[in-house]
Amino acid sequence: MKNVLSCIQPTGDLHLGNYFGAVQNWVRLQDEYNCTYGVVDYHSMTMPYNAAQLRENTWKMVFYLLACGIKPENVFVQSLVPEHVELSWILGCTTSYGELTRMTQFKDKTDQLRETDKDSFVSLGLFAYPVLQAADILIYHADYVPVGKDQEQHLELSRNIAQRFNHQFGKDYFIHPEPLFTETPKILSPADPNRKMSKSLGEKHYINLFGEEDRVRKQIKSAVTDTGDTPAGEMSAGVQNLFELLRACGHTDAYNSLMADYTAGELKYSALKEEVANAVTGLVNPFREKLAALQADKKAVKEQIQASSAEIRKRAQKTLKEVREITGLGSLR
Repeated sequence: MKNVLSCIQPTGDLHLGNYFGAVQNWVRLQDEYNCTYGVVDYHSMTMPYNAAQLRENTWKMVFYLLACGIKPENVFVQSLVPEHVELSWILGCTTSYGELTRMTQFKDKTDQLRETDKDSFVSLGLFAYPVLQAADILIYHADYVPVGKDQEQHLELSRNIAQRFNHQFGKDYFIHPEPLFTETPKILSPADPNRKMSKSLGEKHYINLFGEEDRVRKQIKSAVTDTGDTPAGEMSAGVQNLFELLRACGHTDAYNSLMADYTAGELKYSALKEEVANAVTGLVNPFREKLAALQADKKAVKEQIQASSAEIRKRAQKTLKEVREITGLGSLR
């Protein structure tokens, strides 16, 4: 089976956009590929953070992934596999400064930092984190990486780094990972359908995948349907978002019926919102129940993930041993 690698930062709540954009696909891929999924806590250090919160969020994300259907043997916590960092340094020595300055997410996060805190500084970690991201991928010899279009640039950098490493040391060692594009719905903010669903915008802009049913229903029923700037004859972004949620949840019959009502000019927004609320709560309630079951024995789950991280680490250690030999590091015999 081909190898698939994908990672997620432990940034707190997991929302519907995260699920439909990545995690749902990760669950499906487990049946077709040898999958490895990382909770990348090193990456979360590139922006201002609280140490205790990082630790809490890391384990919270692990539990979320398991509740969604990710197999525990496929999950590792990045800081439990420190070989990622050493490989990142080695790969950094084959990465150009110019390449990193052109990374659009670095520019975006730099602007975000300066907007939120004018006294903050841009760390080396933030500048160089695409190299660590390349190490995350290459250390497991991933054939494929599930990515969205916004991550395509980072994967291309990983491919460039692999190619340059192979050329510099005269050995066809690293695989050139390929993107694994899948159709993923674009889920927008219920409060502002002109913006992508995001935690950074505030609580009203995302729907927590593990939120209480009453809260989820309230958010959907109060979702903006018309922002007042929709051209005549076109479906508003808010209504499109509700239909997209309905389709993403797999409620095809309701989607087709309500779309027919819309085409006929007979759609009632209250009926659409009711169907969407039923679809979303029907999706998330089992996740919340599974999460509660996992949390009932946190110690056992944590031990399981520590064990899976240790097993996955063996693959990383093998890669690093070979890389050290190729690059002239290690034994001075």
